[in-house]
Amino acid sequence: MKNIYVTKPFLPSLDEFNVQLKKIWDIGILTNNGPLHEEFKEKLSIMCSSNISLFANGHMALETAIKAMEFPIGSEIITTPFTFVSTTHAIINNGLIPVFCDIKLTDYTIDESKIESLITDKTCAILAVHVYGHPCNVEKIEEIAKKNNLKVIYDAAHAFDVEINNESLLKHGDVSMVSFHATKLFHTIEGGMLACNDNEMIRKINIMKNFGITGPETVEFIGINAKMNEIQAAMGLTLLPHLEEIVNKRCQLYNLYKKELFEIEGIKLVELPNNIKYNYAYLPILINEKYSLNRDELCKLLEQNNIYSRKYFSPCTNEFECYKGKYKNDNLKNSEYVSKRIITLPLYPDLSIEDVEKICSVIREGLEKWNF
Repeated sequence: MKNIYVTKPFLPSLDEFNVQLKKIWDIGILTNNGPLHEEFKEKLSIMCSSNISLFANGHMALETAIKAMEFPIGSEIITTPFTFVSTTHAIINNGLIPVFCDIKLTDYTIDESKIESLITDKTCAILAVHVYGHPCNVEKIEEIAKKNNLKVIYDAAHAFDVEINNESLLKHGDVSMVSFHATKLFHTIEGGMLACNDNEMIRKINIMKNFGITGPETVEFIGINAKMNEIQAAMGLTLLPHLEEIVNKRCQLYNLYKKELFEIEGIKLVELPNNIKYNYAYLPILINEKYSLNRDELCKLLEQNNIYSRKYFSPCTNEFECYKGKYKNDNLKNSEYVSKRIITLPLYPDLSIEDVEKICSVIREGLEKWNF
C-alpha cells in the first residue's frame, strides 16, 4: 500500500529546467541579481502589480521587511498566534514584542474586531496572516491602521496568486511576504519575496538583503545576506508557465474533497468568499465535537491507512516552549480551540482522484473502523 503524504513539491521536467540552467552555465553568474533573477522579478512584478524583492527564503524576507521599518526596540506588533512560528520569530528577532490577537472561527484569520482593544502607545504595526491563503479583512485592518498611525505587514506565505475583488491580494498593506518554499503551491526550491508599492521602502529592502552595501566602499544600513540565487530563480521561471495548471488541478481536488466531506457531521471546511480568486494552497478541516473521534485519533486512523495529514497549526505559537508565559496572550479561545482540532489533508497536483476518494472514505467510515 502506497503512502499518501500531506504535500509533495511540483517538479517540472528536467528538460524544461535544463533550459534555464544552461543560461546560468553560459553566462557564469550564480547570484547577486543575475539575469534570471531580474527576469523572474520583472515577471512577478507585473503579475502582482507591485514592486518585488526576491529572497533566499520567506522568513528572511519577513524579518527584513520589519527591520526596514526601523521600529524602536521594545515596540509592540499585534499579530496572530495561529500561524507558523516564523511569523513570531521575525518579530522577536527584530527586538520587538508580539501582542497576540485571537482569530475568527470562519476562516482562521486575525479577528479585526479585537485589534483596537490591544493597541497601546507602544504599538507600531499589525502583522496579519493570510492563513491557508484565506484573505484577512484587509479593508478593516487598513482602516484601523490609518486611524492609529500603524504600519500593516501581511504574512502572505500561503497567498501567492490569490486575488480579492479582481486584484492581487499583495497590493494591500505596506508590505506583504510570500514564501516560495518547496512545500508551497509555487516554489523556487527555497525562496520568498516581498511585495511593496513604496519605492523608497523597496530600495531600502533591496540594500538590506545584501549586507546594506550601496557601493564598493559604502554600507548604508546594517543588513544581512538573504539574496535569491540564480538556480532558485531558474526554478521559478520554469514553474511560472505551469502555475495555472497547478492551481486548476488543486481546485479540482479541493472541490472533490468538498463534495465528499460536505455531509460528514463534525467535519468543517472553510467557506470561500465569492469575491476572491483562491489558490487552493491547503485543505484544512476542523474536527468538532459532533465527530466521535478527536483530531489526534483521526490523524492516527489516517496514518494507519498510510495517509499522512498535518496538525497545521498546532500548538499556537504562544504555546511553544520558547514563548510560553513570556508574552500577553489573554482571550485566545478561538485560536486554542482551532489549534486542537485542525488538520490539513493531502493536496497537490500529483494527488489522484482515487487518492482523495480513499482519504474521504477513511474519514467517512472511521467511526465504524476505529478500534481503541
